[in-house]
Amino acid sequence: MSVYDVIVIGSGPGGYVAAERAGSLGKKVLLIEKDQLGGVCTNWGCIPTKSLLNSAKQYRHALESEKFGVSCSNVVFDLSIAMKWKQETVETLRSGIQFLMKSNHVDVVNGEASLVDERHVAVAETVYEGEYIILATGSSPAVPPIEGVRGENVVTSDTILKIEKLPESLVVIGGGVIGIEFASFFSSVGVAVTVVEMLDEILPMMDGQFAKLIRREMKDVTFHLGSKVQKITADGVHFVDAKGIQAFAKGSMVLVATGRKPNLKGFEALQLATTKAGVVVDEYLRTNIPNIYAIGDVNGKSLLAHSASRMAEVVISNLFGSKSMRMRYHAIPWAVYGIPEAAGCGLTETDAQKQKREVLTAVVQMRANGRFLAENGKRASGLCKIIVDAHTRVILGVHLLGPYSSEIIPAAAVMIEAELRIKEAKEIIYPHPSVAEIIKDALYAIDQTV
Repeated sequence: MSVYDVIVIGSGPGGYVAAERAGSLGKKVLLIEKDQLGGVCTNWGCIPTKSLLNSAKQYRHALESEKFGVSCSNVVFDLSIAMKWKQETVETLRSGIQFLMKSNHVDVVNGEASLVDERHVAVAETVYEGEYIILATGSSPAVPPIEGVRGENVVTSDTILKIEKLPESLVVIGGGVIGIEFASFFSSVGVAVTVVEMLDEILPMMDGQFAKLIRREMKDVTFHLGSKVQKITADGVHFVDAKGIQAFAKGSMVLVATGRKPNLKGFEALQLATTKAGVVVDEYLRTNIPNIYAIGDVNGKSLLAHSASRMAEVVISNLFGSKSMRMRYHAIPWAVYGIPEAAGCGLTETDAQKQKREVLTAVVQMRANGRFLAENGKRASGLCKIIVDAHTRVILGVHLLGPYSSEIIPAAAVMIEAELRIKEAKEIIYPHPSVAEIIKDALYAIDQTV
C-alpha cells in the first residue's frame, strides 16, 4: 500500500494549490481527480466563461469603435471560433497544472475517490494511505425541482458551454453571478435574454445602488425581479411576477443558474459533520475528524476560486509551515465579470446597518477619472463607493463598477485586511493616469484633511 504525507481529493483551485504547496515543501503528495485537472474553475467555470466574455467584449468594441476613430465593417460574431479559443485556453492552463504537479513531484491518479476511514482512500480497487486528507471536491450546479427542468432545452452552467450554435432567445433562471455573466455574454452577441430572479434585486452580495445600475446598463436584457418560476416548457418559462400575476418569458433555451451544491459523494463511510451548505470546518479548515480538512466549495464557506486557493494555503501552512494562518473571510474580494464589470470587498452599507455600525460613505463617478474618461467617454457608467467606520475611520468596504474593477479590487482587499484608516490609505501612491486612482478620490470625498 502506498503511504503519503497528504492525500488531496479534487484538483480544482483548492486541491491543486494544496498539492503544489505541499509538494514544494518536499512532502509526498497524492492528488486524486475523477475528471480533468483544474476542476470546475479551469474546465467549466472561471476560465471558459471569461474567455467567452472576452470574445463578446471584443465584438462589442468592434461595433462601437467608430467614436474612437476606428471604423469596422461586416463585424460578425462566430461562436465556433470563440469556442475554439475557449478550449485552447482551457487546455493550455490544464497543461500548466499538470506541469506544476510534475515539477513538485505530486503523484496524480485519475478516478473517483471514496473514504475508507480517516486515513485511507480507495480509487477503484486500490487503497492509498495518508497521514492527512484534504477534501477539495468542489460543487455542482443545484437544479431545483421545477416542472420541466429536465427538458431538452434546459442547460446548466456546465452544459451551456458545450452548445454549438447560439439560441434565438435565452431565459436565465437566477440573477446571481453565474446568471448575470451568461446574460451579459449572450445579450452582447445578439441573443434576446430574459432574467427571472426570485429576489427583489440581482446580485444579492452587491450594494443595491450598483446592482440597479448594472441592470440599467444591460439594456438588451429583460429583468423580472421578485418572480417565482412555476414551470419550464419547450418555448420558455412560466412564472408569477412580483405583483402575483401569471407571466411567461419566451426562450428557445433555458439556463438554470440557481446556485451550487457541495459534492459530498464518497464521504459516507465516515461521520463527517455536514450541513446543507457543506462540510463543517473551523477557521483552520479542520473537520470534526482529526487529520481531515475540507477546502473550497465543499465546505460552503465562500464559493470562490481564490477563496479555495487561500484555504489550501492555510491548511498547508498549518500542517507543515509557519502555523500562523487562518481564514479571515471579511477581506475576500469578489468580482462579476459581466458587461459592465463589478467587484467588491468588505461590508456594503446595508451590511453595516444590519450590524448597527455607524459609518461614513462616499460615492464617486468614474467618469471624473482621467483614464476612465479617455477610454470610455463621459456617457459610460462607473462608480466607486467606500464605507468607513465613523469613529475609527477604518475602511470597511470598497465597491467598484466599471472596466478593470476586478484588477483594482485587490488594493481594497489589502486595505481591509490590514485595517487601514483613511489617513493611512490616502498615503498610497497610484500611477497616473489609472482607474485605480478612483479609490483615493473616494477617500478624499469622505475626508479632505491631509
